[in-house]
Order: sequence, then structure tokens, then C-alpha cells
Amino acid sequence: MDIDLMDKKLEEIKNKSSVKILAIESSCDETSVAIVENGRKVLSCVIDTQIEIHKRFGGVVPEVASRNHILAIDNVCNEALKQASLTFDDIDAIAVTYGAGLLGALLVGVNYAKGLAYALKKPLLAINHIKGHIASNYISHNDLTPPFTCLLISGGHTAILDVQSYTNFTKIGSTVDDAVGEAFDKVARVMGLCYPGGVSIDNYAKKGEPNINFAHKNILAGSYNFSFSGIKTAVINYVHNKKQKGEDINIPDISASFQSFVVNELASKTLKAMKALNSKKLVVAGGVSANSFLKKELTKKSEELGFKLFMPELKYCTDNAAMIGSMAYYELLGGMKSADLSLTAKSTLPL
Repeated sequence: MDIDLMDKKLEEIKNKSSVKILAIESSCDETSVAIVENGRKVLSCVIDTQIEIHKRFGGVVPEVASRNHILAIDNVCNEALKQASLTFDDIDAIAVTYGAGLLGALLVGVNYAKGLAYALKKPLLAINHIKGHIASNYISHNDLTPPFTCLLISGGHTAILDVQSYTNFTKIGSTVDDAVGEAFDKVARVMGLCYPGGVSIDNYAKKGEPNINFAHKNILAGSYNFSFSGIKTAVINYVHNKKQKGEDINIPDISASFQSFVVNELASKTLKAMKALNSKKLVVAGGVSANSFLKKELTKKSEELGFKLFMPELKYCTDNAAMIGSMAYYELLGGMKSADLSLTAKSTLPL
């Protein structure tokens, strides 16, 4: 694979009026391939989810996820081309998530992308999964442009970001322990709710009242950072104590109380950061952006305080290749060079 030639092709692609990128995402339990034009128009996005497979385990089993990615990825890629009514000849570049995520799962997508790029003689763009979540909003909102404040909330990440451009941002605050999505999953598991925990808790919370004060120490109350380990442990202890005493647990009230605390933490610290940054636009990204109570609260705050709120369409909240294709386009415009065949997956990447 001639890297100089690939970089030359990338320079030529930049000047095209229509740039079509085939993107691959396999960081966790979704195998996805999408074709995105000019970073905003999704020509196709196919997702093969493994949620039903992992429900029996109460969470994602990395080895099982990797094997199912291997089984699915070729069919998913072919279906993405079919739905877009395109062939590989119509594709300008290949993009792939190379981190962060489950190492074995990532390797399936990375190796498949390298094989395509080599066989087709197309440039290969290595994309940060975290940045991809931000780009999901560029697909859902054609009028959205940086700068803005971003609340990034997923199973693996929780952070407040000052996004200055499509490819540059500064971390204002982040979690020091559990990510918010991880906390939802663990709390759901102790109550016997099915995976994914965030969806289950959101649904039960609608039937309950936030009337339980879980005793815990909020160690980061005065900062922009988050800690969900304390509230998670408090809920787990509460449930265990109830069970040991033979008392019934009120799952709707527990769900509503836990969710109310978490959403208040996310909203209050984000709004505090926006005020400090004098920001008038808030973008929410990541799987937890699908939470209905969070959307309700942030919508209310945006109306009260006069800022613009952007949240991705439900289908782009969770992992998908369309967001990777969108981010790849802006990385291309920003000067990203082609990756070579030494590209490998990384389980962690810096925010």
C-alpha cells in the first residue's frame, strides 16, 4: 500500500463536490457499515445489533461480540452498498473506528477496512469513536456548526467538551470512575432488569416517583468532573438491604430516583460549564442521549435559559457507522493522512 499515493488521493478528494466515504464501526456489540456523502448525507447505514445475544449474559461478552462481528461484517457491508445503489468503484475512501472500544471487536472492523483499502487502492481513515459520537449530530442537524459545548454520555465515556472546530476540542470535565451508561447498566443489573440497563431504567422511571434519597457522598460537587460510583453503590446497598429484610423493592421509584440524580448532575454541571464558556449551543452525544428524561430536562432548560439544544435522532444515538463516516469527512478536510497497513485497534484513546 503506497502511502504517498494514498495521501495524494486524499488531497484530490478534498476538491471534489461529492465525497463518498464507506465507514465501518465495530467497537462494541453493533456491526455497522454506512456510506456518507460530504459528512452530512447518509446514503445508507446498516446496523447488525447483538443486543438480544448479550441479554442472557447481562452485558456484552467481548469474545462473543468479536465472533459475531466476524460473521456479520461482510454481509453488512454488501447490504450498505446495495441500499445506497453504489459499488466499491463509487467510494472515495474507507473509514474505520480504530478506538476506543473492545479490542477484539475493534480488530474485526480494522482488519476488514485494511483489506478493503488495500484491495481497492483507496485511502484509509482511522477514526476516533468518541469524535464519531459528536458527529452524529452533524447528520441529524444540517445547520449545526462549531463552536459549541458538548455533553458526551455513553457506556464508556462521560465528559463535557468545548468543541472549537470539527476536529479540535478541549475537555472541560469528565468522569473519574464509572461512565454514566456503565452506572445505568450496573444499577439495572442489581434490580434484575435486562440489558441494556439505560433503556430499562428509563422505562421503569416513567411509572415511578423520585422519592428516595440514596445516602452517599458527592465528592465532586464543586467541579466539572463526574463521579457515579457513589450513587451506584448507594443504590446497590439499598436494594441489597431491602432484599435481606425480605422487603419488596419498588423498581419504578428506585429507577426514577436514581435517574433523577444522574440527570441533575449531568445537566447542572454542563450548564455551569456553558455559562463559564459563554456558550449558546449545547450538543448531546452518545448512547445515553436517548434517555427521555434527560431530553425533557435539557429541553426545558434550553427554553428557560435561551440556548440552542442539539440531540441526535434516536437511530444515531447508539453506535453506528454513519457517525464515523461523518467524522471521517471532517478529518479529511482537516488534513488527516491515510493510515497504512500497520494500523491496529486501541482499546483506549484520549478525549
